[in-house]
Amino acid sequence: MDEIRDLFPRGGANTAYARYFTGNSYLNMLSAEGVVIAYVTFEPGCRNNWHIHHASDGGGQILLCTSGRGWYQEWGKDARALCAGDVVHIPAGVRHWHGAARDSWFAHLAVEVPGEGARNEWLEPVSEEDYGKLR
Repeated sequence: MDEIRDLFPRGGANTAYARYFTGNSYLNMLSAEGVVIAYVTFEPGCRNNWHIHHASDGGGQILLCTSGRGWYQEWGKDARALCAGDVVHIPAGVRHWHGAARDSWFAHLAVEVPGEGARNEWLEPVSEEDYGKLR
């Protein structure tokens, strides 16, 4: 399994959102004022459920990949491999998931784009069958 070097201190077990993840993740909230920024670390094979960042104006999320290897996928599209230095812009209203490759740790900064009425809608887990097809 690929090990990673954390760019920021790895947070504690992500127990607050564990029900929305397959596998173990770790969360370090770097900023909760103005712009919310979280440092999220995924163990190999860990990924979050399908979800949508809703907002009536603005909103969405930006992922700044810092280490390891992972995946990002939007509903109805092919998954995109991610590695350190990749940036993912996720507009509000887009159904998606992200997480680690099966054989690598993965970490990213998750930046919440400010928006009116911003909220997250958590959906079903990514199926083992679909995740297993990623190479």
